[in-house]
Amino acid sequence: MNTPTQKKTAVVYRMVMPKHVCPYGQKSVYLVKKHGYTVEDNFLKTREETDVFKEKYGVQTTPQVFIGGERIGGYTELRQYFGEKVLGPDDTSYKPVLVLFAAAAAIAVAIGYITGWEQGYLFTIPHFISIAMMLLALQKLQDVESFSTMFLNYDVLARRWVPYGYIYPYAEFAAGFLMLAGILPFVSVPLALGIGSVGAWSVFRAVYIEKRELKCACVGGNSNVPLGFVSLTENLMMVAMAVGMGVLLIG
Repeated sequence: MNTPTQKKTAVVYRMVMPKHVCPYGQKSVYLVKKHGYTVEDNFLKTREETDVFKEKYGVQTTPQVFIGGERIGGYTELRQYFGEKVLGPDDTSYKPVLVLFAAAAAIAVAIGYITGWEQGYLFTIPHFISIAMMLLALQKLQDVESFSTMFLNYDVLARRWVPYGYIYPYAEFAAGFLMLAGILPFVSVPLALGIGSVGAWSVFRAVYIEKRELKCACVGGNSNVPLGFVSLTENLMMVAMAVGMGVLLIG
């Protein structure tokens, strides 16, 4: 493959119509400019022009990018050409859950700041766990059907009782909300302890005993997060939070 420094001109063909501007075409133009190329930007302004272009070059999609007379392909192929990582359907990444945990931590710190330095930051970690539970639940609730299907791959209770896969996201959100609000601990403590314990055992059994390579449903049913340490941590955090609140109640 020729390096970008050897060829500094890119030709892009993309759909720019009155009611539709191809977002991948815009991304392609931005990407080649970012890498120091001048762009010959060609608009396909009608469906007929687009069809003629596809037939001429024997392609099924637009945009199409040419560099130095060589057809690179669409946006995905362009990213690969520049050496940028492109996740395939079977690839895994921890990025979604790490971003979610970072957001939960930021919100927890903000709550601590609002409620005062002395008292607020004492509860930063419990707040972080509660917020993370709610955010993780929201990810699952975007598509409960997909989540429940992926969940069935490893959760021991869901495999015995299918409706549990549909109930779980609501239970996780409810437990996180009640813990964050500091209300109804007699509901939140057993709820978090129950789903956290079952979840932790399910992940441990699937990954560390059965040695299965699965994707985690922790951030939804279309997740690329591998099942393992992160999933186990999520459930253990719930257990720790429940145990801590239970100790405070008893004390």
